[in-house]
Amino acid sequence: MWKKIIVIVLVLISYIIICNIIYNNFTIEKNKISTSINIPNPKKVTKIIPKENSIGKLTIDKISLNKKLYPINSKENNIEKNITILPGSIEPSNENSIMFIAAHSGTGKKAYFKELHKVKKNDSIILEYKNIRYTYIIKNIWETKKIGTISVPKENINQLILTTCSMKDKENQLIINSVLTKKES
Repeated sequence: MWKKIIVIVLVLISYIIICNIIYNNFTIEKNKISTSINIPNPKKVTKIIPKENSIGKLTIDKISLNKKLYPINSKENNIEKNITILPGSIEPSNENSIMFIAAHSGTGKKAYFKELHKVKKNDSIILEYKNIRYTYIIKNIWETKKIGTISVPKENINQLILTTCSMKDKENQLIINSVLTKKES
């Protein structure tokens, strides 16, 4: 009889142990499933990305251009989004500065310099940069082959260089050299 009781107790203990293992495994798996399902729906998540502040604007009244400028290391300082300050620029607050600004010409929403070919020698360009207003007068205009760089004679005065693709020949780029005539705080 003791043998029967011991066998029954062992079977019961085994049964309890197996049930406990199954229950614990089910609970762990259930928690794992719950955790993996509990990912927020990307359509319902609103990610707030701060818009970078502009540092100024470029205005050319003759062609009705009035566009914001962004810091050179900003994601907004991108020719696919805005007019762009090119690397190698020296800020206009420096003596003998030279600012290189580029934008697309042609057609489309991002073709901010599509009318740039209409400006002439002695037309004015306003650059508001870090709360100072700089007025430039166009000194000369020319076209050169697109080779990935532009060559501009550096003068002993603050310069503003605008560049875009030529409207006449897609293998050329238009370069507008202007010089500072007035600075206002």
